Amino acid sequence: QVQLVESGGGLVQPGGSLKLSCVVSGRIFSSLAMGWFRQAPGKEREFVADISRSGGLTNYADSKKGRFTISRDNAKNTVYLQMNSLKPEDTAVYYCAASPAVTTRVVEYDFWGQGTQVTVSS
Repeated sequence: QVQLVESGGGLVQPGGSLKLSCVVSGRIFSSLAMGWFRQAPGKEREFVADISRSGGLTNYADSKKGRFTISRDNAKNTVYLQMNSLKPEDTAVYYCAASPAVTTRVVEYDFWGQGTQVTVSS
C-alpha cells in the first residue's frame, strides 16, 4: 500500500511563498514519477508540475513556470513544491500523486495524497 502525505499548506499573503512537502511510503520512492496537482472549489483538478524518477526532468503547467519549482529527495522519500509570488488564484487544495512515469494526466496517476489547503489572501 502506497501512502502519500502532504504538508506545508496554509494561509499566505499575495506575493508570499510556501513550500509543500509530500512524503511517500510503501513503495521504492525512486521507482515513482511524482506530480503535483491542485483543485479549486467548483473546478476540475489541474496539473501543476511533475518530476521524473531521478529528478532529472521536470515539467510545469504554463502558468506556473517561473513561480513554482518541483524537486525531490530520493533519500528522504519526499517530493517538494516551492511556490513563490503567490496569487489569490493559486488558492486551492494541492495534491501530490505518484505514477510509474511522468505524465500531466490525472487518470494516469495511481496513488494520491489527501491534499493540503493553500489559501492566498490579504
